[in-house]
Amino acid sequence: MKAPHHKMSPERRHIRQLDAGAINRIAAGEVVERPASAIKELVENALDAGASRIEIAIAHGGKTLIRVADDGHGIVAEELPLALTRHATSKLDDDDLVDIRFLGFRGEALPSLGAVGRLKMTSRAAGAPEAAQMEVVGGVAGALRPASLARGTVVELRDLFAATPARLKFLRSDRAETQAILDTVRRLAMTAPAVAFSLRETGDPERPRELLRLEAETGELFPAMSRRLRAILGPAFAEAAVAVEAERDGLRLTGYAALPTHSRGAPVDQYMFVNGRVVRDRLLLGALRAGYADFLPRDRHPAAALFLEVDPARVDVNVHPAKAEVRFREPGEVRGLIIAGLRAALAAAGHRAAAPVTSRAALGAFVPASGPARPTMPVQARSAGFEEPLAGLDIWSGRTEAEPPGPGDGAEAAASPDETEAASHPLGVARAQVLDTYIIAQTRDGIALVDQHAAHERLVYERLKRQLRERPRVASQMLLMPEVVELDAGAAARLVAAAEDLARLGLVLEPFGGSAVCLRETPALLGEVDGRLLLADVADALAEGEGTALVERRLDAVLARMACHGSVRAGRRMRADEMNALLREMEAVPESLTCNHGRPTVLHLGRADIERLFGRR
Repeated sequence: MKAPHHKMSPERRHIRQLDAGAINRIAAGEVVERPASAIKELVENALDAGASRIEIAIAHGGKTLIRVADDGHGIVAEELPLALTRHATSKLDDDDLVDIRFLGFRGEALPSLGAVGRLKMTSRAAGAPEAAQMEVVGGVAGALRPASLARGTVVELRDLFAATPARLKFLRSDRAETQAILDTVRRLAMTAPAVAFSLRETGDPERPRELLRLEAETGELFPAMSRRLRAILGPAFAEAAVAVEAERDGLRLTGYAALPTHSRGAPVDQYMFVNGRVVRDRLLLGALRAGYADFLPRDRHPAAALFLEVDPARVDVNVHPAKAEVRFREPGEVRGLIIAGLRAALAAAGHRAAAPVTSRAALGAFVPASGPARPTMPVQARSAGFEEPLAGLDIWSGRTEAEPPGPGDGAEAAASPDETEAASHPLGVARAQVLDTYIIAQTRDGIALVDQHAAHERLVYERLKRQLRERPRVASQMLLMPEVVELDAGAAARLVAAAEDLARLGLVLEPFGGSAVCLRETPALLGEVDGRLLLADVADALAEGEGTALVERRLDAVLARMACHGSVRAGRRMRADEMNALLREMEAVPESLTCNHGRPTVLHLGRADIERLFGRR
């Protein structure tokens, strides 16, 4: 049997210096993982050179050809040989590895590419009489010679990894590598809206394909950024996106983040940049997720493109061979800025952009009947127009009794509300309640369909959070008869251990022997609740956040669970004034577009949407 491969031979091995070729191939392996990595390095060099237009051509997923041409300031002929050697760069002053203000500061990309393929570089510096060209094959540089080029630099790489066939075997299909290149170029194009980009696949000379074309965007920062993101991420993102702008202690955050209604099933539309550098940093992605914590369920992911600007001395961009990760001197400050900036932007958006997003989702869900309607169950509509309001009604008590069905509970049409009043409110005026669960409201140009329980649950949650921020503790109500609740041992232990924090939330309890706890006070805002179900839910929330969440996040998770127990339940009959009070409160709370679990609370259908559903358009 052979000895395990990781054990040294019993013979003594001599230490030797690696030759230049091996050194260059090792360096290439750190910098160039796949064709997309090579393109990233070359495009970053073009951006550093002040290019206003970058043209990229590839063949067979970049395996046989990568060509990047730019109109930047170019390289003078006598410096071209030096540019193709290791550890040579024009982007560091006095060997300062702290104050880094360029993307490709290491000077490793060009010699690394020349070590694993056939590299040809042509460049003409501004004001030079002619261009110069050099080739590097397998790490061996050829002679400098004159060439023809109007301006800028052209780098052509053929047969990537030809010098290291083993690496070539690990590349994916041409289609997969092309997709990775496209994603890389899209990310880089987001950082430079003023630069025009084009990407072409030329593997089939007779049928070249243009994969991406982006014209340069000029003008002020946010409009230019918005147009570039629309061109890359599509109109759906643009319609759902809100501008993010926040600044704190020398840190500046800008960009666009999509409303929760535009969430994705995977983290595919998450783009993070630090000082113009594309990064995939766990701290930043975690902060992005935390910013949406109250708006999205666990299986949904936010979409955003965020740009962080920070003093180069406060961030280390040299911790990853491919510069894909960074390290901040004050990570807590960075995380806090991102979370606060996102929440402020989402709160400021209110209901502004909800209609086009939710109506599109609704249209996709509805399929017009192909024949006469054949309902399988009766639909009851509770008309808002025929109800007399109950004096002094408070929808926050959660204790108003539903009145029994009456003659007006059928599918009768409601009296027409005041059109002026409907137009003056984003969510309109309540017209009816259907299935004892959904409120139909007439808006200025259509209808809004509201899930009464989900919406009220969010409102209760936001009120509880507001009380916790503004007071030492949430207002509570003492039970006339303390309730003894039997739970499993683990749940009881978690509740007792968190008793002090729970008391701040208006939930006062104490151990009662064994696995039982005695519930003495509950949050006043919840009204009358089932103590056993409430404590079981709170114990589950504590278990989910155990050992992973900060105290504040754990308390928010508990509040979210408690809010569910104090909300207007599905199946509860509501009167006109109750429904309209709920709509007005939703308009005052921007977070109410989604419930505590991230599900939508309201769907908008405009007149044009309704007409399309009925074939009028």
